Amino acid sequence: MTAKSQILHTGLVAKINDYKQLSKFTLSFTVVFTCVICYLLAPNIVSYNWKMITILFVAGMFITGSANAINQAVEKYTDAVMKRTANRPVASGRMSQNEAYTFAVITGIIGVLMMGYFFNLSSALVSAFSLFLYAFIYTPLKTKNSIAVLVGAFPGALPCLIGWVAGQDDFSAGGWILFAIQFIWQFPHFWAIAWVAHSDYSKAGFKLLPSDKGPTKYTALQTIMYSVLMIPIGFLPYFFDLTGITSVYIVTACNIAMVIQSVRLYNDMDVKAARRVMFSSYIYLPIVYLALLADKL
Repeated sequence: MTAKSQILHTGLVAKINDYKQLSKFTLSFTVVFTCVICYLLAPNIVSYNWKMITILFVAGMFITGSANAINQAVEKYTDAVMKRTANRPVASGRMSQNEAYTFAVITGIIGVLMMGYFFNLSSALVSAFSLFLYAFIYTPLKTKNSIAVLVGAFPGALPCLIGWVAGQDDFSAGGWILFAIQFIWQFPHFWAIAWVAHSDYSKAGFKLLPSDKGPTKYTALQTIMYSVLMIPIGFLPYFFDLTGITSVYIVTACNIAMVIQSVRLYNDMDVKAARRVMFSSYIYLPIVYLALLADKL
């Protein structure tokens, strides 16, 4: 490889990495994972069509990546003042806001059109609504009021409903139950992140904890309340015949584990305890959704 081609190769790799950061690839993958699982949980899906699964995954990555790109373009200056986000491509200046918006428009349109063409209009419309809600309502609201967490929980959980509607072509109870699981899960998950990153978030002016005084007993109590609420919701997939009894035990165990970690946060009131809640929530979703899917088979 010549020196010139080496430079071009290095530049291309760097640009690809920037786009991965722009789309928050790992986060997008997790979001689309739950979308695909909920698609497979739809009663109409009786066998695995890997072509359709792949198309759903790609469309989901486009839509989620688009929302994340808009988020980073809008938050260029707030990202720049936070240690955890200062190296993002737009915040660091490696990528312009216009380039990020261009990427977002292209990927967003392609993703929504794929949902409409390969699945159904309903899933495409919900996808477009979710993208709009995340990028243009939740994102600017973060510096205004802590209600942003509630607003953000809707686009955070809508991928579950999108997956269900893509497979079932209706808005029946199963889709809303899967939506509810992810919707409620987001509160202890996000408050734990906001607790750990409170210093950084404060620099950017983000208001993401339920108490305007920061990490307090009130915040920890709210985390416990939502974790407890997850327990009865975890029984709904069984009662509505989405899965079998085995998943009930697994989901209940996961929900109890979340309650325990939230109680420990209330008792300890420190970043270490908040980090335990955060990491528990990270492993919660794949265990719960895979348990639901395995019990359907």
